[in-house]
Amino acid sequence: MRRPNWLHVIIVLIFAAGLSGWIAWTVSGKKALVFGLGLLLGLVLMQASYGFTTHWRRFLVALDGSGIRAQMVMLAVGSLLVLPVLAQGQILGHKVAGAIAPAGVSVAVGAFMFGLAMQLANGCASGTLYALGGGSTRMMITLVFFLIGSLWGSADLPFWYGMPNLGGISLVHKLGLWATLVLQLSIFAAIFIATLALERRCTITSSANASPAKAERPSLTWRRILSGPWSWMAGGFLLAVLNFAVLAVTGHMWTISFGYTLWGGKIVQALGYDLSQVPFWTWPYPKWALANSWLAEDTSLSNLGIIIGAALATALAGGFSRPVWVGWRGALGAAIGGLLMGYGARIAFGCNVGAYFSGIISGSLHGWQWVVFGLMGTAIGVRLRPFFGLKNP
Repeated sequence: MRRPNWLHVIIVLIFAAGLSGWIAWTVSGKKALVFGLGLLLGLVLMQASYGFTTHWRRFLVALDGSGIRAQMVMLAVGSLLVLPVLAQGQILGHKVAGAIAPAGVSVAVGAFMFGLAMQLANGCASGTLYALGGGSTRMMITLVFFLIGSLWGSADLPFWYGMPNLGGISLVHKLGLWATLVLQLSIFAAIFIATLALERRCTITSSANASPAKAERPSLTWRRILSGPWSWMAGGFLLAVLNFAVLAVTGHMWTISFGYTLWGGKIVQALGYDLSQVPFWTWPYPKWALANSWLAEDTSLSNLGIIIGAALATALAGGFSRPVWVGWRGALGAAIGGLLMGYGARIAFGCNVGAYFSGIISGSLHGWQWVVFGLMGTAIGVRLRPFFGLKNP
């Protein structure tokens, strides 16, 4: 049973409390709340080891659908919470907006690129953040190249905007609330049942039965709640609730990739590079975000919170281990994966969170397109993993 490293826990909590207070003082109490939601997201992601990359890979390689089923629960709970609010158009006295983006060529290319790349990096957009908070050396490399790729994608975004697309299509607006809920919940249920049926028909070898994801988890106790591990089902449920909380507080869905773009922009701006001639940074929201503190932008704040929340979860699970060098092949995979994920997320209008998770529970057609092409890219990515020193599944 894992035991907390209380020294590490206290250090992380003091740092988180101090930063939260600084945000409340210099920006606003609402922004401090957004940071707090990020902390909870990071805690859940780490305690449940909730990896979109792992879930998809295990299904494609070993027909292990347990992670896919956890995602279907997450999407179902998220849809039930979010779609009625989006249909109403407001919550807690302020307007809300779903993660709606144009479905088209850019989403297809970007999602395929992202699905392939996250297998090479061994982590997705959210996975990079929470693994980094846990002390992953690989994700330090991935983060740097994710920022570079995201900046590159932002520079090319006007070109991709010009590619054929259907525009932003909201299923709620096209079909109505109840028809959209029935349609999406039916699809989630069908996928849930189909993965169970495939597993039962598949001949499972003894080695597959002994894999970590299949291993029986310890009974639920207060120590397990405190130190983990949590089940993927519990993780998916809590992520859906927290995504809804982000919507209720900020008026928009949980997203991640713009935070990477902003961090990259802030860094190159600090190095003296003028971004005022880059079309993306002349658009109203990116221009505002670049001109203001990086602690004033919601996605940047929640991303920072995820890293620190994951660090807290790591401390609760026993503390940080020594950094491990991943070797030149692992470093190369992390760099290529980060670069392509950053670019792909930017041109696809989101990553595994902003486009897939938040897009689908917003009833956006582009979210469904993203998952199809993301899975296609993943199917290629898993074949390339051994070259970069990564095992399947």
